[in-house]
Formats: sequence, structure tokens, C-alpha cells
Amino acid sequence: MSVDRTRSCSWSDPQRLAEVVKETDGAEFLKKIGSGDLPAPPVAETTCITMAEIGDGYARFELTPAEWHHNPIGSVHGGILSTLADTALGCAVHSTLPAGTGYTSLDLTIKFTRPATLASGTLTCEGRVVTSGRRTATAEGRITDGSGRVIAHAVTTCLLFG
Repeated sequence: MSVDRTRSCSWSDPQRLAEVVKETDGAEFLKKIGSGDLPAPPVAETTCITMAEIGDGYARFELTPAEWHHNPIGSVHGGILSTLADTALGCAVHSTLPAGTGYTSLDLTIKFTRPATLASGTLTCEGRVVTSGRRTATAEGRITDGSGRVIAHAVTTCLLFG
């Protein structure tokens, strides 16, 4: 007999982040979120993706798989893994941007190499900027499991705007 499970979460008003990001460079903004001086964005609260490290052109995010991340065949849904990759790669780009410069993903290409499950342990995605210009930036990264095995690798192009 199956037992239904429930989950609840809460988040802070994202408008506060939208106001601060206009006046703060990317690295400082992300570090304020990481230190708790600013709240995590709603997507982080709802997915439980956490920031582990931010550097110049570098970002590392983590996710510990839970049942509610699973698809119908018992592994972590590809959309959750794509969100983890998009977060790390996008924040790697964001860490290089001056105050008042925004970005959005133009594309994300991800290749899955093995399934992630509850037994995978904490998943880590490290993103690094590859190129950055006036209008676009690219980044690449890998998602690894708790044993260091590659679960997926990804590349993104971000549109930069001010």
C-alpha cells in the first residue's frame, strides 16, 4: 500500500532581490545570498538547490536528491538536473558582471551520462565562464555525484543586458 507524502516550503519576496541586484555587482550580490545577508531566490527554496561557492567566473551549487525530485521511473528528473546546471552556469556568468548588468539564458545544452537517484549522494555542479563579451557570455560545467562520477555535463550561452 502506497503512503502519500507531503511537502511544504516558503520563500522571501523576490522583489527585494530584484532591487538589490540593480545596485550590486554580481559577485557581491551572490556572496550576500550565500552568507544569508540576502534571502535565497524562490527557485532555490522550492528545489533545495544550495550555493556552495562563488568566485570570479566560477560557481558551485549542490542538491541532495529527494523523492520529490524523481520522475516516474525512479531517478532524478532531467529538468531538476537541468535547473541545477542552469543555476551554476548562470551564476558563474553573473559573478563577473558589474552592477546594473543583467543576464538571461539564451540556451542550455545538457548531456546526461548516468542516472541520479537517492543513492547518488549530494550532486554538485561546478560552472565556469568560458567567454564573456559585451552582449553574450558562455559557461560550461559538470554535475557529479557523491562519488565524483559525472552525471551530466552542460554548456550555456547567456545574453547580457544593462
